[in-house]
Amino acid sequence: HGENLANVTREFSYRLIDYSLTPKGLVQAEQTAAHFAARPVDAIYSSPLKRAVETAEVIAKRHKLPITIIEGFRENNVGDLEGQPATPEQWALHDQIIADWFAGRHETTFPGGENFRQLADRIRDGLTQVLTEQGGAANRQIVIVAHGGVLSALARVVAQGADLEQVAARPCLNCSISEFGATLREDGVAVELREWAAAGHLTP
Repeated sequence: HGENLANVTREFSYRLIDYSLTPKGLVQAEQTAAHFAARPVDAIYSSPLKRAVETAEVIAKRHKLPITIIEGFRENNVGDLEGQPATPEQWALHDQIIADWFAGRHETTFPGGENFRQLADRIRDGLTQVLTEQGGAANRQIVIVAHGGVLSALARVVAQGADLEQVAARPCLNCSISEFGATLREDGVAVELREWAAAGHLTP
C-alpha cells in the first residue's frame, strides 16, 4: 500500500489507527497502477485497512475490477502497542518480537495481540480463500494489497525456497511489489517467492 500518516508518525496501526493515504501515498498508488496497467490482472484483493483499500481502488480503476476485502491480510496484530506513543522503547519491544519470530520462536506474542503462528494461519486462510475463489489460481494474475509485516511473514516463513538474505537486505517500501506463486493443494497452500519488494516503478 501507499504511504499513510502512520508511516510518517511511526504509530502502530492494526485496527484502531486507520489513516487514509497521504498525497505522497496517492502518487505511489498511481505509479503502481500505471505499472499494472499494461499487465493482465484477473482479480484484486485487499486488506480492510483504508491505506490498502485506497491503493487497491486506484489499481482496480484501470482494470474495471471489483475489490474483495480479506480480513486475513490485515497488518500484524500488535495488541496493546496500538494507540500508545511510538517511543523508542515501544519500537524496541516490537522489533524484538519480530526478531524472535524470524529466529523460529513463533510463540512469542505481542501483549494483547498475536503470535507468529496466529499470523501465519490467517495469511494462509486468506490465500486459501483467494485461490478457492479463483479456481486454484493456475495462470491467474492476482493483485493483493497488504502490508509490510504480512508480506515479510509470507516471504520469510510461509514461502518455500525464499532467498532470506534478499528479503533481509531489501526493505519492503510503500507500494513496492513482491511476486509470489501460489497453488492450492490437498495439504494446504503452497507458496513460492519469485521477487521481493521491487520498487523500480516508483519515483525515487
